[in-house]
Amino acid sequence: MPTIKAAVCHEFGSPLVIEDVQLAAPRTGEVEVTLDAVAICHSDISFAEGAWGGFLPAVYGHEAAGVISAVGDNVQGFAAGDSVVVTLIRSCGSCPSCAGGAPTLCETPYDAVNGPLKTADGAPLMQAMACGAFAERVVVDQRQIVKIPSEIAKDVAALISCGVITGVGAAVNAAKLRAGEDVVVIGAGGVGLNAIQGARIAGARRIVAVDLSEEKLEIAKEFGATHTVLGRLDAPWKASYKALGGRGADVVLVTVGAIPAYEQATRYLGIGGRMVMIGMPHSGAKASYEPVIMAAIGQGMIGSKMGDVVIQRDIPWMVDLYQQGRLKLDELISGRWKLEDINAAIADTKTGSARRNVILFDR
Repeated sequence: MPTIKAAVCHEFGSPLVIEDVQLAAPRTGEVEVTLDAVAICHSDISFAEGAWGGFLPAVYGHEAAGVISAVGDNVQGFAAGDSVVVTLIRSCGSCPSCAGGAPTLCETPYDAVNGPLKTADGAPLMQAMACGAFAERVVVDQRQIVKIPSEIAKDVAALISCGVITGVGAAVNAAKLRAGEDVVVIGAGGVGLNAIQGARIAGARRIVAVDLSEEKLEIAKEFGATHTVLGRLDAPWKASYKALGGRGADVVLVTVGAIPAYEQATRYLGIGGRMVMIGMPHSGAKASYEPVIMAAIGQGMIGSKMGDVVIQRDIPWMVDLYQQGRLKLDELISGRWKLEDINAAIADTKTGSARRNVILFDR
């Protein structure tokens, strides 16, 4: 079996190890993609820290782009040489969720431990999030990829695979944001900036960005925030009311996986408002609410996984917006790193100052 270089997690909370691993050839319905770029998402970091458990050793990484280098049997619409983005959304296409137009909630299990990856000596190696993209190549299901124009830089294209579809999709698909509504986005990191972009694209009247960092709030304005609120204030939702003309928001998008953010989120909501839960706290973390208040004024909570996207529909749309200059992607990249420097890139991401760090592969 051919070997590739990959960043492997052997122990939660420890640095990733660059080593040779085995990658099987694509099976029926699968494609092999030689990667040019993979971005570092906070979900990768949380997994590597053990926040959600899982099998070890594992290869994380799920926000990638590259070129198809091999195809399995019964692959339709793709060929070697195609430029593609690779997502973690592995869907069967036939379960109740997929048939109902919700592939991000596919109910068919995937055995990532017995997937295409093995250690150098042939032992099980988890293909985390059905991608394992902290590696030179990946083998994934054809439903996980979307073709993109070859002229789009792969480091930019990789961002679409998770952060962009999650943030923009949450505003457009999950929140079902209507033109003229007022929006609060809690968190102005990589996903938050895209949620702000999504609200702008959907026609929001006013967009309030909330963050603990003044620097991030300035960046949020570049992506479409009309107002900003420093989250360190004693009652930041009061400043939001002022920005929104004395009322609460129609939609609050929580893009960080922090319990304090979730516990404060409903305070930003207006009558009949809806909170969209995007950021993912660690397993076991809990937030408290007063249901009587939410029930009395018709507020609601909505979970959003990967922006509720249908990648074959939504990614081409977002690519068009980017090419038209209406969706910012280049501006999201804060650093470019080599695979051997991935631990430094992760450490930089954990400081909270990075928008998105991207690993580039030499080919």
